[in-house]
Amino acid sequence: MSNTQIKENSPIWTPDSWREKPALQLPQYPDKDALANAEATLRKMPPLVFAGEARQLKQQLADVAEGKAFILQGGDCAESFAEFSASKIKNTFKILLQMSVIMTFSGKMPVVKMGRMAGQFAKPRSSDTETIDGVELPSYRGDIINNLDFTSEARIPNPERMVQAYNQASSTLNLLRAFAQGGFADLHKIHKWTLDFVEESPLTKRYETLANDIDNALSFMETIGLSGENAPASISQTDFYTCHEALLLPYEEALTRVDSLTGDYYDTSAHFLWIGARTHQEENAQIEFVRGINNPLGMKCSPDMDPDQLIRLIDILNPQNEAGRLTLISRMGAGNVEKGLTPLLRKVKEEGRKVAWVCDPMHGNIEKSSSGYKTRRFENIRGEVTEFFQVHKAEGTHAGGVHVEMTGQNVTECTGGVHKISDEDLSARYHTHCDPRLNANQSLELSFMIADLLKDNKTA
Repeated sequence: MSNTQIKENSPIWTPDSWREKPALQLPQYPDKDALANAEATLRKMPPLVFAGEARQLKQQLADVAEGKAFILQGGDCAESFAEFSASKIKNTFKILLQMSVIMTFSGKMPVVKMGRMAGQFAKPRSSDTETIDGVELPSYRGDIINNLDFTSEARIPNPERMVQAYNQASSTLNLLRAFAQGGFADLHKIHKWTLDFVEESPLTKRYETLANDIDNALSFMETIGLSGENAPASISQTDFYTCHEALLLPYEEALTRVDSLTGDYYDTSAHFLWIGARTHQEENAQIEFVRGINNPLGMKCSPDMDPDQLIRLIDILNPQNEAGRLTLISRMGAGNVEKGLTPLLRKVKEEGRKVAWVCDPMHGNIEKSSSGYKTRRFENIRGEVTEFFQVHKAEGTHAGGVHVEMTGQNVTECTGGVHKISDEDLSARYHTHCDPRLNANQSLELSFMIADLLKDNKTA
């Protein structure tokens, strides 16, 4: 989809044309000069990702749209400046590697890996303000905008935070590239990906059995001469992409560049950008911005999404009906998937639109625990994923992926799972800056379940 094609089929697009549209979920910066300076600084910065990488991802997502691959999107609810460290990045990467190898080997399906990393700093909020002990202040909107501390000064939107977010994203990407391409992701090291605190998990034996099976397969390949220079590159390294919500548009615009090879615009803040359920209005700013960039895109679909509205949005975001361009991310809530997703699947299938379908089992399942913490019940997360697969099977479409908020830290934020985390346990290690995340054990448990569902679908 070239810029010429966009102009022929829709109003003229430029990286700043979103500024003429109504915008939701954007902060009101009191210091306009500071905002302009931050944007100018970002425009001079090197790209965080490259157009060729985004095109490669789009090709892999086309396989998902055609039922030949599966997407794993995972990472923090919102990245933090305070918790930024190499070990945190490494641990999350380890869990994502484990999750993907479980799905690939047991589910017999290639997995496209995307981390909610190196850019997932901004968060939409249900209210512009929050009140604690009778004090009302602006809501926390992520470290790229303001500070979590509940003070008047901390909650003032500060545009200099965009530059700090860029610098942290750059460092994160450097490390992720080194892990993915520098030998850490080599399948021969599969036993080393297990985190220390996971070794006591009931899942460890199942994972080690799988890892031993992979070891045997690698030994066989080496026996027949597929080793060293003759071995496939996919054994010693992996493709890993970054993704985040296209929410803070001044940041996204400042990092949008013209690709020197194609002349097309790409948002170089991430390989993959998605639009959330709160900002997918047809005439609003976020849809206007992403329709003109050539990155592969995602869009959240909530229970109140109308099928005709969905088709109109698909045609705005993917006017060429290009496989791999658009991924639809269902977030219905446990118990609501059949009712909410079925009419959308049928309409998209009837209209012949080429999209990939992913399940977000997190955002429709938030609740307040009896102990006062915002949490998610693991059985509801499992339930929504299972329903997602069942509905796709019934409609003859491909259940193409899962989008989860998770971490490599040993947190207690979601109840349930193999260690049966209770409401009373949440206070032990509740560290999230925003929404509750799956810990490593819960993430692995979910992965084994998805692998079984993939295997069952293949058998069927």
